[in-house]
Amino acid sequence: MAIPPLSTFSLLISLLSISSSALNPPEYRKTFIVRVQRDAKPSVYPTHNNWYESTLRSISTASDSADAASGRMLHSYDNVFHGFAAELSAIEVEKVRSSPGVIAVLPEQVRHLHTTRSPEFLGLKTGNNAGLLKESDFGSDLVIGVIDTGIWPERESFNDRDLGPPPAKWRGKCVAGEKFPANLCNRKLIGARYFCSGYEASNGKMNETTEFRSPRDSDGHGTHTASIAAGRYVFPASTLGYARGVAAGMAPKARLAAYKVCWNAGCYDSDILAAFDAAVADGVDVISLSVGGVVVPYYLDAIAIGAFSASDAGIFVSASAGNGGPGGLTVTNVAPWVTTVGAGTIDRDFPAVVKLGNGREVSGVSIYGGPALAHDKLYPLIYAGSEGSDGYSSSLCLDGSLDPNVVKGKIVLCDRGINSRAVKGEVVKKAGGVGMILANGVFDGEGLVADCHVLPATAVGAVAGDEIRKYIQSAEKSKSPAKATIISRGTRLNVAPAPVVAAFSARGPNPETPEILKPDLIAPGLNILAAWPDNVGPSGIASDKRSTEFNILSGTSMACPHVSGLAALLKAAHPEWSPAAIRSALMTTAYSHDSRGETMLDESTGNTSTVMDYGAGHVHPQKAMDPGLVYDISSYDYVDFLCSSNYTAKNIQVVTRKAVAVCRRRRAHIGNLNYPTLAAVFQQYGKHRLSTHFIRTVTNVGDPDSVYTVKIRAPAGVVVTVAPERLAFRRVGQKLNFVVRVRTEAVMLSPGSSVVRSGSILWSDGKRDVRSAVVVTLQQPL
Repeated sequence: MAIPPLSTFSLLISLLSISSSALNPPEYRKTFIVRVQRDAKPSVYPTHNNWYESTLRSISTASDSADAASGRMLHSYDNVFHGFAAELSAIEVEKVRSSPGVIAVLPEQVRHLHTTRSPEFLGLKTGNNAGLLKESDFGSDLVIGVIDTGIWPERESFNDRDLGPPPAKWRGKCVAGEKFPANLCNRKLIGARYFCSGYEASNGKMNETTEFRSPRDSDGHGTHTASIAAGRYVFPASTLGYARGVAAGMAPKARLAAYKVCWNAGCYDSDILAAFDAAVADGVDVISLSVGGVVVPYYLDAIAIGAFSASDAGIFVSASAGNGGPGGLTVTNVAPWVTTVGAGTIDRDFPAVVKLGNGREVSGVSIYGGPALAHDKLYPLIYAGSEGSDGYSSSLCLDGSLDPNVVKGKIVLCDRGINSRAVKGEVVKKAGGVGMILANGVFDGEGLVADCHVLPATAVGAVAGDEIRKYIQSAEKSKSPAKATIISRGTRLNVAPAPVVAAFSARGPNPETPEILKPDLIAPGLNILAAWPDNVGPSGIASDKRSTEFNILSGTSMACPHVSGLAALLKAAHPEWSPAAIRSALMTTAYSHDSRGETMLDESTGNTSTVMDYGAGHVHPQKAMDPGLVYDISSYDYVDFLCSSNYTAKNIQVVTRKAVAVCRRRRAHIGNLNYPTLAAVFQQYGKHRLSTHFIRTVTNVGDPDSVYTVKIRAPAGVVVTVAPERLAFRRVGQKLNFVVRVRTEAVMLSPGSSVVRSGSILWSDGKRDVRSAVVVTLQQPL
């Protein structure tokens, strides 16, 4: 039947409408952070927020209502950053960039968490009548801001017994939210806030059945790191019966402020920057940040930008180096105004050995508080990679990869990787396995982490994993089934050697500025006992319904708050010290030897570690309290550093908020920033002789009328001279300069390769040693 003309016209209009909507889909928006020039606000706007909202309305598409456009502003920043965060389309980004007063538009990055006996290991004991804890009154007037997953305030580690009112300078508050009334704060936890606008802009509204719209911690990471930094003394403390003793943070009387920015899908830059903004306004003294992401130029790095303004306000910022080790170039949070912390071991572990059917015992580590396997009985042992239909998935014990008919009643050997270590145990348990052996891969080497497991389990190194696989193969060939059992040996103390650089700890060189040695130092980060929330099982698995007041975790996330707490103690003992002076004290007094008196080992290989692994060394709190000399750095020194990095005036303003018309002067090289370590990078462009120099300034914080002489330990094949060789100080606070000259010769290298050589210079007055690493890198260009 023919279609009437009117119907034909209607159909044509409908098709055109469909075609138009297909060609013009709704614009995809992402979160961007907009930096503005604060004094560029037109006087017609009463507030900066009015200006920002008007800007968003002016660049919005016709389909947006005015309210919808201004409603896309997620955060407004006033302290560490001048500007706002908003959801913008690609077209809108270009319009904002060309708006008057806008300096830069930065794409948002998603960051991720870098997931006790340690105070005693560091020499901080309650009974001491002198020392850092005594001198600083345990940090009682200092506030540590922890930017993390929130906090579980009811934990005994956060009690406020015998604490006075918050410091008079404190301007923060306790923001109420889901299951977090404002009265949960006390004289210990004096502030709590949460920031989720950036998270929800990217992921939609949060699932409030699995996480709290409040400062309350639904993950455990933030509670753990906060108590490492400033937990009160709690006895008895343990996890599933392991690590029994007294738990305490580094600065037991320091006040805490929790800034929750990390959620199920990660930690978003716009929320992190909002937390920095609030922390500076609230009046914290130290910021502890155990999250990180991809290394980018400082003017694109929200953490570097927030940390600069915090440092400019006199706030010490420490951040985790990352868990990307043992490979090189893995260190994150590398800005020179941030103290970057790697991880080492302490002298305690949790051995759990594998007893094989051939009589061999293989060492491993584990934490498990349930019914143990029989010691006098051997259980069938299989390698998961030989049993599943998909060898790769089953070798890793991924969810659903194991056949219960094969696994039931057996101990299963799983390879490390892809899913979490504890989840592998859950997969084995669901399939009916009675135990799990978790074997490192080649990249993981011999570094072991003691996890809380849901069944008898142990983690073994790569070599041990190979041995167990070979045993299983040989048993199969001999027609005698492989058998084993797992024997837990509880908690072992006085483990030697210690410390050791943790295998996972991220390593240098610094990917952004190789002339600045990163990490700065290392601190305890392996198998650390600290507070834990009620609603999360010790394994961190949703199905784990066990409850524990403390948990044992590992990561540079755990190392960072050790340094944050120590920085609070140093600031309390020396309130006149700048953030750079505190870092200098920690770095120049750090040590690189272990309990044997030899250079620390690298856990992943068992070989000697290097400055690229540990930076200046392992923290030594008692010596840091009286370092003798410090290398101080001002905000303007950092501006000069950015000038030497060839940053544009606009890029420098993005980082520093300081308008730089012309860089005052170009330093000879980036390494002339007054950093406590000295690193030279030489490109071998056909030159045979290579040389450079460093200018350094030290400030006397020791005794008046003191004389320091220098001792040089030159890197192999390098000539190092220092002038003058003697520094005579008449008073405390006096500054003196010296020059370090470095000469070396080119070596044969293949294109694209490099060699690193390290030594040190040490200034000593006979009572104090002030050590600075000297690192020379020779690179052969491609």
